[in-house]
Amino acid sequence: MNSYIVQVENLSHHFGKQLVLDDVSLLIPNGSIYGFLGPNGAGKTTTLRLILGLLKKQTGVIRVFGDDFERHRIAALEGIGSLIEQPSIYLHLNARENLEIYRLAYKCGQKRVHEVLEMVGLNDVGNKKSKDYSLGMKQRLAIAIALLHNPELLILDEPANGLDPNGIIEMRNLLLHLNREFGKTILISSHLLAEVEKIATDVGIIHKGKLLFQGTLPELHQLQSDRTIIEIEVDDLENAKTALAQLFSFTTAGRNTLQVICNKKEQVAAANDLLVKQGVRVYNLKVIQNDLEALFVQIITA
Repeated sequence: MNSYIVQVENLSHHFGKQLVLDDVSLLIPNGSIYGFLGPNGAGKTTTLRLILGLLKKQTGVIRVFGDDFERHRIAALEGIGSLIEQPSIYLHLNARENLEIYRLAYKCGQKRVHEVLEMVGLNDVGNKKSKDYSLGMKQRLAIAIALLHNPELLILDEPANGLDPNGIIEMRNLLLHLNREFGKTILISSHLLAEVEKIATDVGIIHKGKLLFQGTLPELHQLQSDRTIIEIEVDDLENAKTALAQLFSFTTAGRNTLQVICNKKEQVAAANDLLVKQGVRVYNLKVIQNDLEALFVQIITA
């Protein structure tokens, strides 16, 4: 088998006159959990829709399982399970009834319903109406539906979006389980950077339609430089931006908080001095650890 289960080359896409993807190329290794990262509106969902054929490709090449997607669309889709945006489930039916409808469409054996309920941890509540499920349980049921035909590749668009902390942990454990125990390759889009860091083997970072980084998680961490990211809480955000703009790159991290890139430790003190001279009160200043989120800020502000 090709070492890459999905290959995207020079993919560009417009909505009207707006360019939403700009020459994006992705390589999804077979057997990986590929974290496709970026803020909302970066182009993640558009890319996934194009890979699934839900949008008509304009420019570029998409290969799935080594074959051109347009020429072998049906065969490719037979090997893919997906969850894009909201789960497509019937709320008045229980989990088993939902799965039975899709089982007939996929022409799977009846035992597959029990198997996928076990895989996603819903077997004990399989007879409960899905309208009474938590959001996390609905997401897991949608993934069970996506697994019915035993696909090699799962494509999941923000599966942890809106989940509470417990639901996020359950989703993380489920994805790791599917990858390690059942050998599923998983392409997952997310803006939850710290969460993806806990499960991804490979990462792609997209921002404003352009792919800024692609590689393994260790390769991403190798980008760590001598630069330091500090988080500053102030009383006047706009005044703080004005003070820092002349010397620093920064992003807004909260209502009254900025993340500022310092090229050396002496600049940490310089940033604080600038704010004080501008009359900005500094309530809190701390160094951000060099985790994935800090690296992401470095990459998109480079």
